[in-house]
Amino acid sequence: MKPGQPTVPEDDFDLMRNDALIRWQRALRIAPRQGLGVVRRAVFFALFAWLPLVIWAALNQRLVDAGSGEPLLVHYGIHVRCLVAIPLFILAEAMAAGVIRKIVRQFRLSGIVTDAQRATFCKVLSDTARLRDSSLPWIFVIGVAIAWTLGSPVQSDAHEMSWAAAGGDFGFGGWWFLFVARPLFVVLALGWLWRIVLVIVLFQRLARLELALVPSHPDRTGGLGFVRKLPAAFFLVTLAISAVLASRWMHDVLFHDHSLAAYKLPLAAFVALWSALLLAPLLMLVPRLAAMKRCALLDYGRLIGEHGRLVHRRWILGETIPPNELLDAPELGPVADTAAIFEAIDKVRPLPVGKNTVAMMLVPVALPMLFVVAQQIPLREVLLKLLKTLV
Repeated sequence: MKPGQPTVPEDDFDLMRNDALIRWQRALRIAPRQGLGVVRRAVFFALFAWLPLVIWAALNQRLVDAGSGEPLLVHYGIHVRCLVAIPLFILAEAMAAGVIRKIVRQFRLSGIVTDAQRATFCKVLSDTARLRDSSLPWIFVIGVAIAWTLGSPVQSDAHEMSWAAAGGDFGFGGWWFLFVARPLFVVLALGWLWRIVLVIVLFQRLARLELALVPSHPDRTGGLGFVRKLPAAFFLVTLAISAVLASRWMHDVLFHDHSLAAYKLPLAAFVALWSALLLAPLLMLVPRLAAMKRCALLDYGRLIGEHGRLVHRRWILGETIPPNELLDAPELGPVADTAAIFEAIDKVRPLPVGKNTVAMMLVPVALPMLFVVAQQIPLREVLLKLLKTLV
């Protein structure tokens, strides 16, 4: 992209379009010149990370039987990082780009961003796109991954690396995992943290606009109900991270007699912290929605109060009321309708979340954890008994 060239066409925004990591992969011919090519990149990086260490383990009798140590085959965390998490991180690019693009467009299509605000809206998208295109965040991410790799003592991974150890030396397979496969996973994971931060910045800037919110909108969020779908953009990212946690815990449950109770606190901490991160962009809209509700309750309260007084004077006190636009306004309707309008405003939720929002955060966490739970709780038998009871 040439200097000075607009980074987004009109009011469009793409989370991935000119992302620095994508540009570098295109320069290396890993990614296509047009589009993301997520499937081919997912397969490439999965095999790039996994095949060398598996081939080495097989050639050195460490894949299925490692003598006194545990073979590579039972270290589920390694396989899941390479064959599940890394591909999911890459496939998530297309999913996130599509969901966020639709949400951003809806700000204009719904009328929440008016024609008068369009230029400012486009500037917000352009400024965020320039931040997205910057190489510095990715250089920082890669630097952190390198520092983590070099600074992490090998002894801390002694158990997970037992399949590769022989006479105190890990061998090629072990070093490949430590210095290639795992850093690749860390870079992609931290990269998604950066992208979530970028979305937080975008929503913070959008919240500063003079949004044409509708206090009485039936979605109870001023017409911003469409943003509830945002966590769906990161569904595959959540699934990838949860799968890695579950795979490590499953190994410990199966081979080291760990109980499920030992993981309640770590799991709760992960759910709380990750959910807070995914909700952070929506939290940027809370001050705007809260202010809208406060003002609307006062404004509509005055309007509906005056409407009610006129009705009371006409039908209870029997006064002759001269023609009044407020009484004849079809958009207000009868007293029952005005009461419904006020109730709708009173039920406005400052945080635009719903059941789908919660589901998109918790379902991808729960799915991998079911495999861990199934090791100590016979889910099949429980479900069969439940089915027999119901039938």
